[in-house]
Amino acid sequence: MEYISSYLWSIATILLVMSGMYYSFKLHFLQFNFKEIIKSLKNNKNNNNGISPFESLVVSMGSCIGVGSLAGIALAIFKGGVGVIFWVIISCLLMSSNSLVENALAIVYREKKDNNYIGGPAFYIKKGLGYNKLSLIYSIIICIAYLFGFLTIQSNTIATSITTLYKVPSILIGIIIGIISFLIIRKGIKGIAKFSSFFVPLMGIIYLLVSLFIIIKNIDMLPNLFSSIIHEAFNYKSIEYGLFTTIMIGIQRGIFASEIGSGTSAIASASSNMENPIRQGQVSVLGVYFTIFVICLSTALIILTSNYNPLNYSIVNGIEITGDALRYHLGEFGNIILYFSLIAFSFSTIISGYYYVESNLSFIFKSLSKNSILILKIITCLLLVISTVISPDFIWNLSDTLVALLVIINVYSILNLKKDVLKAYLDYKLLR
Repeated sequence: MEYISSYLWSIATILLVMSGMYYSFKLHFLQFNFKEIIKSLKNNKNNNNGISPFESLVVSMGSCIGVGSLAGIALAIFKGGVGVIFWVIISCLLMSSNSLVENALAIVYREKKDNNYIGGPAFYIKKGLGYNKLSLIYSIIICIAYLFGFLTIQSNTIATSITTLYKVPSILIGIIIGIISFLIIRKGIKGIAKFSSFFVPLMGIIYLLVSLFIIIKNIDMLPNLFSSIIHEAFNYKSIEYGLFTTIMIGIQRGIFASEIGSGTSAIASASSNMENPIRQGQVSVLGVYFTIFVICLSTALIILTSNYNPLNYSIVNGIEITGDALRYHLGEFGNIILYFSLIAFSFSTIISGYYYVESNLSFIFKSLSKNSILILKIITCLLLVISTVISPDFIWNLSDTLVALLVIINVYSILNLKKDVLKAYLDYKLLR
């Protein structure tokens, strides 16, 4: 399965780069217009349907800032050297146009359900391209990847983190996770959005403050460090792993660097009460930048200002490197920060990821009754409990392969919907 996953990710990465470059030029690098991006967070229309643009942003960020956010950048540095950081930033900035486009299309092709909106890649693949079977395949993959993959892996990680510090049965941790999750998701997207709008910024601020403390404490190291990053970025090894494999590692391991290209953030954006597609796309770009510059870059600097030495590791998944770096800087308090971050980031992914499953099941079965949705919520929480006592290895490999398929399907679709994107962009320019 690893060979299949690597092959699919090679295709997915090439498509991501091509699409990102194409839309960057076609939209005149709109993802870098920070003034307009900030303005897009303010929805001037008095629309009681759906959730606010900010709430849709934090729901999306909640799902993508998972375990991989802490482990992904560490693994990238381990495999590609310090120069990898340069290519992470450059490649993600250029490819953030993919995020803008897929989230804009979510608004164009969304549907209204009760007092909420639903949408995402499955909707614009079916309504925009007319590919009914492909849209169904995308929805099925989303449901399997999140319900049996990402959500259960996050729960497993939370249990593992806690039981490392305290002798508590994993199944008990799972029950607590399941109950808390149910209490939040039972209220639907508005309940999830309310939780995320408080929890996601809070965990981001705490992690940022800790990172700033460490960086300021080691500020004398930064000039040489940045010089080394730029210098090493153009070595063959750094280019090989930074520009190409790093992106694969990132998205594979908890969608590191953001949800660029997979289309999942578009599911959250579709629920926004924003009426202008391009403005909603700009809102989504903030999530990309937050992940890159707050989570990934901060983690990289924490690692590189520690006593990090790749020779100290043989087979790693990344989190060991981040943990060692935090302990180096903060002693035993570093353990607390590591476990808090793991638990917080994992839990936010569970809450937001559930909504992706519900939204796509609604697409597959057209109309889900309240009882059916209740059963889905119960099944989700039971899986969260069970996952705390099983090995995640097979689930990770399966999830990696499924996400690669999501990226290929989604990027292929947004490239073929370029006329709709360019039309939305022209309308946006006229309204400015």
